[in-house]
Amino acid sequence: MSQKNLTNETSAVGREICPVQKLLKSLSGKLKPEILSLAFKSTLRFSSLLREIEGSNKQSLSIALRELEEMNVLERVVVRQKPLHVEYNLTVKGKALIPIFQQLEAWV
Repeated sequence: MSQKNLTNETSAVGREICPVQKLLKSLSGKLKPEILSLAFKSTLRFSSLLREIEGSNKQSLSIALRELEEMNVLERVVVRQKPLHVEYNLTVKGKALIPIFQQLEAWV
């Protein structure tokens, strides 16, 4: 890791923000950990995520998926077959999270 990645950012009130804290905050939430857990195993489809993740709804799932896309952890692929559908796959950056999550799982 470069020195730039290890340095802390400064918040609007002048306090330093820990990079690990920033990462954990961006990957936390009601749905993101479960989405990632499922994505580590296979390609995802929106409808199957709605069924598999208890307590999810279309709006919250869409937001979580969009945020994971913006972080370049998931990629959205439109499959132009009948029926037309969308799949979500891990990016290289997303695949790099697998051993980190495995370590966290082993620690818990």
